[in-house]
Amino acid sequence: MMNSITLPSLQDAALLAVRNLSIALPSAADRDRAVDDLSFEVREGEIVCLVGESGSGKSMTAHSILGLLPRGVRTLAGSSVCLAGKQLIGLDDARMRALRGRDIAMIFQDPMSALNPLQTIGRQLAEAVWLHDGGRSPACELDARCIAMIGSVGLPAPQQIMRSYPFQLSGGQRQRVMIAMALINRPGLLIADEPTTALDVTTQRQILDLVRDLQLERRMGVLFITHDFGVVADIADRVIVMRQGRLVEQGTRGQILTQPAEPYTRQLIDAVPGRRAVAGTGAQPAPRRATPPVLEVAGLHKTFVSRSGWFGPARVVVAANNINFVVRAGETVSIVGESGSGKTTLGRMIMRLTEPDAGAIKLAGSDVLRASGAQLRAYRRQVQIVFQDPFASLNPRQPIGDAIMRGPVAFGTSHTDARALTARLLERVGLDAAAMPRYPHEFSGGQRQRIAIARALALQPRVLIADEAVSALDVSVQAQVLALLEELKTEFGLTMLFITHDLRVAAEISDRVVVLQRGQVVEEGSSAQIFGAPRHAYTRQLLDAMPGKDIFEHPGSTAQSACG
Repeated sequence: MMNSITLPSLQDAALLAVRNLSIALPSAADRDRAVDDLSFEVREGEIVCLVGESGSGKSMTAHSILGLLPRGVRTLAGSSVCLAGKQLIGLDDARMRALRGRDIAMIFQDPMSALNPLQTIGRQLAEAVWLHDGGRSPACELDARCIAMIGSVGLPAPQQIMRSYPFQLSGGQRQRVMIAMALINRPGLLIADEPTTALDVTTQRQILDLVRDLQLERRMGVLFITHDFGVVADIADRVIVMRQGRLVEQGTRGQILTQPAEPYTRQLIDAVPGRRAVAGTGAQPAPRRATPPVLEVAGLHKTFVSRSGWFGPARVVVAANNINFVVRAGETVSIVGESGSGKTTLGRMIMRLTEPDAGAIKLAGSDVLRASGAQLRAYRRQVQIVFQDPFASLNPRQPIGDAIMRGPVAFGTSHTDARALTARLLERVGLDAAAMPRYPHEFSGGQRQRIAIARALALQPRVLIADEAVSALDVSVQAQVLALLEELKTEFGLTMLFITHDLRVAAEISDRVVVLQRGQVVEEGSSAQIFGAPRHAYTRQLLDAMPGKDIFEHPGSTAQSACG
């Protein structure tokens, strides 16, 4: 095993130096190079944010540093990646394995995919140490080290966490476990690849604060990959902007946020949703004429009971506790709250995918919960849903044209008319009708979400429920999908229920906002009232946790605060 790299002690020495990095893609790819002639540095004790849209080459850059490029993808001659002066390109597998997790570590975007579902958290943390010390640490010392590491990332009851499996933890807890695993060998360089993208705002705030605190405590260099300039505003010392594999510009956080040199950088900053609404600088919408209720929810209750094992105590989760609200014709009402607040359960109950324990749901005055058979089929035609992950909700073995046609055909539309409708809808959501024979994996995430929207609209619903429909998309694609939904809402006469953990998205699209906490409505009001004068402490807590909030509210103060 090679010796550990000695990190530079000089303040101005580069911990990571990337020079003229070029990464070639296979011949069937949409471009020749994933990364083209990229150069940048990360110094000890600083956080550098690598920013860009999906497909800009951010993750490929990170994987090349770690020697984890997929088969068929390779770095080109002249590329250089040095960690503390040592060239990484060209190292054999054994030497790279010795570096990974010890001198350089990575936090991945999806901890559920990165963690082993069949091993306890304690065993996986211990394994990260065993791989680099050859199993020499006594078991008692190793356990104490793992427990201390779990405690240092803010997880409660470390000994219980050690015995837990990944599926028993929340998304934020799993991400903290990934951070603990990455830092347990005290690496000099940490790479974080979109570690907060799918997390709610309060958990995201906690993770960002944790990364910053640990970075300051350990004097690590951090390469933080993100598509969100709100995150950049909160955490970056310096910023590197990429587009289609090329460097667009780089500079300090203050320079990039307040005086970007390139239009593309300004475009990314402007795409952050809800900036004007949250700051109170946007045009206030004209008061909406009172319209009749389309969807009414009254006294909705739902409790889930589960057991941790054969003899374990029952775990009771109240997902909905006397929820009441009304959605009027033509409105967009956002349901916001943290993970576990009951948002998705509420959406599933409205769709009759989950049965409530008590309460009433009415569509245009008709009792939804009494509907069955033909009545329930008719209801589901009028209320459609767009899920968070279109790849999971689309059949991977079915062409997207067939997926969109299936609903209309099931309700009696001829194949010829359904095909014509599908072609029109695909073009309306910004895709080519010629794409009908293609499969979901042949599209980007944003394109798949457009397909899911087209499929929902094919049944000409009265109400469209969007359940975290843009949370996994980068901000520019997110802005495009939100604008598309707003256009379609007017064009098709839709009423929308928008479920989201991102208050910035709610500010961008909502007429009214309903705030959920632990299954209860704690506040409801117009978008202007919720974001301009929130009454409940929990709403204020959510607003305070939004990434980049201070800088976007007071843009004139950015340069001073960022460079101070």
